[in-house]
Formats: sequence, C-alpha cells, structure tokens
Amino acid sequence: MAPHELATSGDVKWIGEPPHQVIERSGRPLLPTEDPFYLPPRGFEHAAPGTVLRTREVEIAFLGVIPQRFTATQLLHRSNDLNRHADAAVTTVLTPTGTDPMTPVPIVSYQCAIDAVTDRCFPSYALRRGAHALGSFAQFELLLIAAILDRGWAVSVPDHEGVDGIWGAPEEPGYRTLDGIRAALNCDRLGLSRQAPIGLWGYSGGGLATAWAAEVSADYAPDLDIVGAVLGSPVGDLGHTFRRLNGGLFAALPGLVVTALSHVYPGLERVIDEHATPQGKEFLARLEEMPTLKAIVAMAFKDMDDLVDQPLDQLLETPEVQHVFESIKLGKTVPTPPVLIIQAAHDEIISASCIDELADTYCGGGANVTYHRDLLNEHMLLHPMSAPMSLAWLGARFTGETLPSGPRRTSWPLAFKPSTYFGLLKLGWLSAKVISGRSL
Repeated sequence: MAPHELATSGDVKWIGEPPHQVIERSGRPLLPTEDPFYLPPRGFEHAAPGTVLRTREVEIAFLGVIPQRFTATQLLHRSNDLNRHADAAVTTVLTPTGTDPMTPVPIVSYQCAIDAVTDRCFPSYALRRGAHALGSFAQFELLLIAAILDRGWAVSVPDHEGVDGIWGAPEEPGYRTLDGIRAALNCDRLGLSRQAPIGLWGYSGGGLATAWAAEVSADYAPDLDIVGAVLGSPVGDLGHTFRRLNGGLFAALPGLVVTALSHVYPGLERVIDEHATPQGKEFLARLEEMPTLKAIVAMAFKDMDDLVDQPLDQLLETPEVQHVFESIKLGKTVPTPPVLIIQAAHDEIISASCIDELADTYCGGGANVTYHRDLLNEHMLLHPMSAPMSLAWLGARFTGETLPSGPRRTSWPLAFKPSTYFGLLKLGWLSAKVISGRSL
C-alpha cells in the first residue's frame, strides 16, 4: 500500500502522511480538471472530513500576472457533497508573516464569488501565478484577501463549488468551507492553533456559500470555534433571483445556476432535456465553459423564455423546478454563530426583500443577527464599501468584544460614515501594494 492510501475494507482511518509538493516557479498552472493534484488517493472516502490528502506550495499573483509575496499552501482534503457522499475539495491557505508564535492566529474563511461552472473561476486556479482566468471575480477579491492578511489573520479560500463547479447547490458549499478550515488546522506545516477563533466572510455568491456554512456549522462542524460570519448580499432565494434577473443585464447568472444544478437534480435535467430548444441546449453548454464576466456579456438581456418550447412561467411551476427552488433557499436552519448581514437597499441583482425575509427568519429562530441594510448603495459598490465594517466586526469577534446591545438593524449609508473612508484609504493603500507586487 502506498503511504497515502487506505485499506478499502472495514471502518478504517487515514493512516498516511499526505504528500507535499514544493513550489514550482515556471509554466502556466494546469486547470483543475487536468491537474492530478485534485484527484484524491484511493480509499480517501474512509478518512474523516477535513483530513488532508495532499499539499503543495503555490505562487499567488494578482490577475495571474503580478506575483505576490504571500506564503500560500493548497490542501486537497476530504469533504462531502450535497448528499453527504464523500468527495475531495481544495482550499488555498495564506498565512501572515511576523506574528507572535505564542499567540493563536485568527482564521478567516473567505468565500469568493465563484459564480460560474468553469474551473477557470475556482480560486485555487484563478489566484495562482500564470492563471488564465480573465473574467473571474476571485482575481479581484485577492485585494480583500490581502486586507485580511494585513490584519495578521490567516485566510482559507475554499473551492466551495467542488471540483464540478456546482454553483447554487445547497449545503455542500458549507461542508467544503468548514472542511477547508479543518484541513488548515490539521496541516501541521501551517502551524495554526485549534484555539484560534474562526470567522467566515463572503459576498454575493460568496455570501451564499458563507450563509450555508453558518447554517450547517452546528450540526456538521461543532468542533470549530466559529465566532462570527459576515454574509454580504447572500442571495437568500435563488428562485426569486432567477425570475428577477432573467431577461436583464445579469441574465447569465440564473443561466449559470440552471446549468450547474442540472448536474445534481435529475428532475431539472429532465425538464431541460425535454423542453430546451437545440439553441437553448447549445447555449447552456457554452455557459459551462465561460468565466463569469464573459458569461454576463454573452447572455446580457437574453430571455430564457426564448430557449424553451413552452412558456417559461409554466416550466417554472413544474414540480421538478419547484423542488429545486425550495431546496436551494436559505433559512432552513438558524445559524449558531453571530452573523452580520450586509445588503444594499437598491440592489440590482439581489432583492433586498429576500434578505429582509432571511434576516427575519434568522432572528425569529433565535440567531444573533446584526443587519445593515444600506439605503444608498447598490450591489457592486457595496462590497468594497462594506469591507471596513466587515473587517472591524470580525476583529471585534476575535477579541471577544460584547456584541452590540443597541439596534440590530441599521440603514444609515456607509458612504456617510467617516470610518468607511478611513478603512477605504487603508484598503486602497494595500491594493496599491498588491497591484505593484510589493510586500504587505
């Protein structure tokens, strides 16, 4: 038996030392679907979730071009899919420099807005030097990851859609996020402490993954000390979002979700097979290969009613589609960690009313919720604008500050708060360092 393999009979545990690859500084990285690093060893399913299966050092670069001086390690680890069947996932862990080795370093799991099916948008690929991932949101979110590192915190950046890029699937993004944190703690070479407080953060598609992690954490990962989760515009109701965006500028987003979910919901796949026109099937197949921004441009103002042979409203009311919409809606479980929800009142992508409903559901179930419903901002601008608030809130959770006892719902625009601009000035300075490739 190879040292990293398991016996395949009986209830056995992982018994081997995961192999490690040193950094490779030449050549373009392989896509995940072509990279053997992503293939788990035989018998991995017998390992506990969060078990490290393989590790490697990687170079990080802004937009794949400008090399960074971060220390980055990728971990292939055991996790679970939607049906709690074993699968393997990858997280990219970045650790700060110059920290006190006697003090546990806080850990933030940052969920990128992958929002695509293609593996070019997976953070484990898009963040690497030489990655050809133009149109991936993760490449721009490196600026916020750098801001986390600058705080002296470690960062786990999971491929929360899994190796198949199943965007929109319920619960499994949470499993992969939490198992990525477990893997980081289990990896001795990273030197992270199990006594370290853990925070979660994500926006839009990343906010959705973060919300799933917060919802499933008590049942799935009670061993993790999660002290807070920031849910930025977390797409509370994907079914509502589908109807809202279809035919508009961001019509690609519901198209990408349908394409991804057809791989895990046989009923939805059957509806597509029976009712999508040849042009519709061809277009959905093309979406699977497109980075997010390219898909948005290609499908702008396209109405999916034109891609099916029946009125779309009728198809959306079929039991198969309704089952999907119901199962992918947040709010089935109340998060146990405190949560900060951030939402723009004039959001052109995510309906504020859906996030209002989600906040009410969480509060009604006894969750500790702070909800900032910004009266001025829209979807895209609110992400960087809210970064100072998000970092400050996580910092307060890490230091054990008492949660605010005042109003839990605020709406005063962040654009009118001086603290926002102090935070943005620092974020701008850090961004300039990233863009120039200088050390943080």
